[in-house]
Amino acid sequence: MRSFTLRTERQSQLVDVTRQVREALDGERGSAVLVYVPHTTAGVTINEHADPMVARDFEAALERIVPADWPWQHIEEGEENAPTHVRAAFMGPSVLVPLREDGSLALGTWQGIFFCEFDGPRERSVHVSVLA
Repeated sequence: MRSFTLRTERQSQLVDVTRQVREALDGERGSAVLVYVPHTTAGVTINEHADPMVARDFEAALERIVPADWPWQHIEEGEENAPTHVRAAFMGPSVLVPLREDGSLALGTWQGIFFCEFDGPRERSVHVSVLA
């Protein structure tokens, strides 16, 4: 397993990490790569990365679907982040991407891998594992 860290800048932010995942592969070969986020208020997804506004639309949509002003039960002093857990669950903690014979990511033309921050800004970790 290889890992990398990133620093997010906003409470909700989708960050294209496709390049960092490619670099983490470092020539390893296998059938697929698992990209995993070990955080309960963050996730990972695959979507279009050609237009950065797609990521902004995701951020806005998730904030609207899971509003902060709902009567949440999970309330910790200084950590009022109940909606961030739900937003992260919608995205999920991992994605699995097939690898081509040459070891490259078998993503579609417009696809990228996004780290999904919902409780930032923070420093976060992403784990990358090549599967045999």
